[in-house]
Amino acid sequence: MKITVFTPTYNRAYILGKLYHSLVSQAYRNFEWLIIDDGSSDHTEDLVENWKKEDRITIRYYKVENGGKHRAINKATDLAKGELFFIVDSYDTLTSNALQTIVGWEESISDKEGFCGVSGNRGKEINNLIGETFDGEFVDATSLQRNDKNIKGDKAEVFYTGILRNYKFKEFEGEKFLTEATVWEKMAHDGYKIRWFNEVIYLCNYLEDGLTRNQIKIFSSNPKGTAYYIRQQIKFYNYNLKGRLANYNLYYSYVKDTLGINKAAKLLEIKSLTLLLAVGIFQTKNYIWTRIK
Repeated sequence: MKITVFTPTYNRAYILGKLYHSLVSQAYRNFEWLIIDDGSSDHTEDLVENWKKEDRITIRYYKVENGGKHRAINKATDLAKGELFFIVDSYDTLTSNALQTIVGWEESISDKEGFCGVSGNRGKEINNLIGETFDGEFVDATSLQRNDKNIKGDKAEVFYTGILRNYKFKEFEGEKFLTEATVWEKMAHDGYKIRWFNEVIYLCNYLEDGLTRNQIKIFSSNPKGTAYYIRQQIKFYNYNLKGRLANYNLYYSYVKDTLGINKAAKLLEIKSLTLLLAVGIFQTKNYIWTRIK
């Protein structure tokens, strides 16, 4: 099996059919659709069972207790049969040539040593790119080099399953979200590159209750995972003092309604006085800026 298209889903029966039909329409056929249902209470299971009976594509479906997307990815990498692992959210779709394009670009890498995968662009439509991109057909770079290479916004990363299995998401008790960047950037920090190609293959539909539109709320509701992400960002990007203080302040802006300074500082693994300093500096800066305006 060349590709595992993996979809984590939670109460998306009303929209999951769009993705199904985009997979049925793929020109490339050597793939499986692996679905992990993260505890849905709607009729997702019945829907998928009917599609399996149609036998138009290979579908494997598992239902688990609700634990969040990152836990579903951890499980899916162990279950995947494909050489390549492509996460496609339940409310998004693929262009009809997406999988064929992925395989073509993956095969274009003559020396795969040091590569963890390939990535295309996402768009709201085929000609409506999300984010920004570089000039030319492709760029080889790590995820930590994205800003330098003008690879900005959500992208359609596809990873080698064997490598991704070695980079499990941390699972914090009582929390159901951890940003995917923690793993993508860990691979980059270890030196793994991606071949970024300049074609839209993934069509996004940002829902009102989706992760992207509710980022601040989600970060604040998962303080341990968010603190882990902030600490990793500071380490991997080697932030100077100003950058570190800015990130500490950003973290506290997420969690201030639920955590005190001492608890927040503990999760960031810094002294409370350092966090107070960061918050004070940026509050003063914002106050001065408001007065000037």
